[in-house]
Amino acid sequence: MNEKAVEINRLSYVYPDGQCGLTDISLTVSCGESVALIGPNGAGKSTLLLHLNGILRGNNSAVKVFGLPVEDRNIREIRRKVGMVFQDPEDQLFSLNVFEDVAFGPVNMGYAAEEVGLRVRQALQKVGMQGYEKRSSHHLSIGEKKRVAIATVLSLDPEILALDEPTSSLDPRGKWALIAFLKGLNTTKIVASHDLDLVKILCTRAIILDGGKVVADGTTEEILGDEKLLGEHGLTGITV
Repeated sequence: MNEKAVEINRLSYVYPDGQCGLTDISLTVSCGESVALIGPNGAGKSTLLLHLNGILRGNNSAVKVFGLPVEDRNIREIRRKVGMVFQDPEDQLFSLNVFEDVAFGPVNMGYAAEEVGLRVRQALQKVGMQGYEKRSSHHLSIGEKKRVAIATVLSLDPEILALDEPTSSLDPRGKWALIAFLKGLNTTKIVASHDLDLVKILCTRAIILDGGKVVADGTTEEILGDEKLLGEHGLTGITV
């Protein structure tokens, strides 16, 4: 039986303004799975991702990562295991240059300078951005920024990648290059996306969220093949 990478048991979350973000979410993701979270805007996809490494906290101990409850006592280890890639790469790129952005995680984990340098080089090589170490992250193209943002989490060798709308704002060439790159990464992936092209190619399982609830969970082929289901949850009109 596959090891459980993520276990979520009846997770609920209410925003500070009183709006309900998630209601009674239960699901399991096995190691090595590539899972898509799809649904209309405001469905709770990003909110759910942010619970995987404790950026948001719902009801106590509802989320476990490799058996560890997402609680203060485990948060350092969980954030090493779960690499969170935000929709807007500017949310992750805030240093003077690419090297410092990618080195931020390893430095804060206390790695020695030599190990930090090695991790930065390896992460940039994985995303095809070697040689960009001295470039300003803010002067890169959106596609290059996306790759550097991914490198900032790969530098910690995460066991789970949580990606929020990874292909948004990319032109067709950048989109397909990123999809091919992500498909080649041998790690557990949980991807929130409206891009059903990406979902079809990258993910073997798809979960539809709507109104903060899981309304469908099945193979990608089953979910994307059900036009009625997609239509009911605002997911038609996109080429699949």
